[in-house]
Amino acid sequence: MKQIILCADDFALHPAVDAGVVALAQAGRLSATSCMSTAPRWPEAAALLAPLRGVLQVGLHFNLTEGHSQYAPSLVQVLAQAYSGRLRPAVMVDALARQLDAFEQHWGSPPDFIDGHQHVHQLPGVRQALLHVLRQRYGAPAPWVRSTVPAQLGANKATLLALLGGWSLQRTLRRADLRHNPNFAGVYGFDASTATAYGQHMAQWLANASDGTLIMCHPAHAPVVGDAIGAQRALEYAYLASPAFGDLLQRLNTRIACGRSVPPEGK
Repeated sequence: MKQIILCADDFALHPAVDAGVVALAQAGRLSATSCMSTAPRWPEAAALLAPLRGVLQVGLHFNLTEGHSQYAPSLVQVLAQAYSGRLRPAVMVDALARQLDAFEQHWGSPPDFIDGHQHVHQLPGVRQALLHVLRQRYGAPAPWVRSTVPAQLGANKATLLALLGGWSLQRTLRRADLRHNPNFAGVYGFDASTATAYGQHMAQWLANASDGTLIMCHPAHAPVVGDAIGAQRALEYAYLASPAFGDLLQRLNTRIACGRSVPPEGK
């Protein structure tokens, strides 16, 4: 039976996100969640995950672009800074250390893994900082890192994501002998009009996935007002909680891997 890692992003962003993640994890419909320790509600959100310790992998969602109602640069601005050499690794080391401090203060242990909000962890300047922090702060074994190299290449958004640092990060992780998921899925245009339409995306990702593929998702128990993908979050939750998703997993002989056995080494 093929095992996949299903990871819900943006935990602590909003109460509806947190409620959705907890409910799906309790139902065995998630492997992991990545948490925004920059969010004002992170201390209370962390407490919601405590009963799931050891069942759900909990990681840091490194954030440069979400201001939580305060100013933050846009992704376009961060990309421009990264590819013009203005995201200085020393500054990124400090930012990553602060977010890890906040994570560990309220979770009580290091993250199982690290990824990035809008995938900023793979950008020039950030990936060098990430490597430094993993070595200096954790040694071996260090938290594993999300790779965004897609399970299937094509002229699509997933391949663009790999071009914007995904392949470079994966090569960096391999040279450093750091754990990471072997490949990645879950990228789409947030264009699903119904839960069924989102399910069609999921069916394609699962059909193309190999053992250990990480599929990201962004569920919320209810629409998140004011969020760019707030309506999509509720659609994703509805599908992931549905019998249809369970039927799909069974039909494709696929299991959602839970606990500390994931990901495979992926080196």
